[in-house]
Amino acid sequence: MRSIRILALLLIPSFFVLSCKKELDLNAEWKDVTIVYGILNQLDSAHYLKITKAFLGPGNALQYAQVPDSSNYLLKLNVFLEAWSESDLMAVYRFDTTTISNKDSGIFYFPEQLLYVNDSVLNPAYEYRLFIENPETQKVITSKTPLVQTFLVDKPFAYQAISYDVGKSSKVEWISAAGGKRYQVFVRFYYLETSIPNPSQSVEKYVDWLIVPNKSSRTDAGGEELDATYANDGFYSMLHTQLEVNPDVERAARMVQYHFIVAANDLNTYIEVTQPTNSIIQEKPTFSNIDNGIGLFSSRFVQVVDSIQLSQRTITEIRTNPLTSDLGF
Repeated sequence: MRSIRILALLLIPSFFVLSCKKELDLNAEWKDVTIVYGILNQLDSAHYLKITKAFLGPGNALQYAQVPDSSNYLLKLNVFLEAWSESDLMAVYRFDTTTISNKDSGIFYFPEQLLYVNDSVLNPAYEYRLFIENPETQKVITSKTPLVQTFLVDKPFAYQAISYDVGKSSKVEWISAAGGKRYQVFVRFYYLETSIPNPSQSVEKYVDWLIVPNKSSRTDAGGEELDATYANDGFYSMLHTQLEVNPDVERAARMVQYHFIVAANDLNTYIEVTQPTNSIIQEKPTFSNIDNGIGLFSSRFVQVVDSIQLSQRTITEIRTNPLTSDLGF
């Protein structure tokens, strides 16, 4: 997984005060609760799982969170993935442990994190069933997910010019993916940045413009016609916000890509349940699709419409628009 966002869960016991004269033990008997997070994508060269355990102890729980042994299993777990085509078992993939060293700072220990990884090629036509076995307790944790399949994008078209005319709107159109439920679409704008004092120094860079924050299909069966409209003015506002004025560089527009990010049904449900709420009722339901554990095992997919050129009038607009005229294009 090229980019991975690892989630963790801290369980805090609730209690009732029965009598002011009796001693209160805040730490109930410990129970092994396995926490699993993994998102599959058949385009990824490696597939990662974050498998931890809930922890409990006297004192400050935030201090425990900074200790790796508080949430990591001491023994290596047996983790494998089965690929099924209806009632036929097609393949079994075993996961090994690995350690990454680029986790951002936060409540839990960093920068190193223990993960389980497998680099097999996944088939989007199969259902994938996860099995996690604890060799010490013989506990078995399971889950399953389909993969999001490729789909048709009707608009925009690859290898054609596109215009972002000020004061007007544009539209993206696509056919929903089998296995997909929630969609985000962003535009990746590539440009070449060249040093004016040293013209031999040129670097290709890009910035991203989110044009469809959220669009859901009615079902995850696929085949549904979907579309979304976005304001072209947002393109120039995005450049104004993300690019710095630098008199020592000149920039040249290259092309844009349209990235369609698709979440499977369970991932969509998890996002809906955990997203912030403006309601006065702050208590939210929990969602987990892990049997004999807690967490999420699902899939996502990214489909890219590549090599879309900007029209000449859009390039001219970048040079003359009040928001972007000082950016050196």
